[in-house]
Amino acid sequence: MYVWSKRLVIGLIVVFGLLEVVFWLTTSGGDGSQLQTRTTRWIALNYVLLMVWVSVWMFDQARVRGKNVWVWIVPFFIAPVPTLVAFVLVLQRKIK
Repeated sequence: MYVWSKRLVIGLIVVFGLLEVVFWLTTSGGDGSQLQTRTTRWIALNYVLLMVWVSVWMFDQARVRGKNVWVWIVPFFIAPVPTLVAFVLVLQRKIK
């Protein structure tokens, strides 16, 4: 778990944000989307399954460290990426 650095996490969140902007710009246009419907469905399905996998990982990591994961579940389903970043950074704090 300590392989994550704050610079790496912030860099990944910025890249994710840029890719999200590119995705939304290609899907909204005056003359129709450049993405096919099946592509959009495939992206949505992968995103949902990734959220399920990450929530299981979060539960496991919190259980191993003796933390409460239930306070993270609702924010995770509202805003998954920022919540995951915060979760990783909180779990990385050194135990005093």
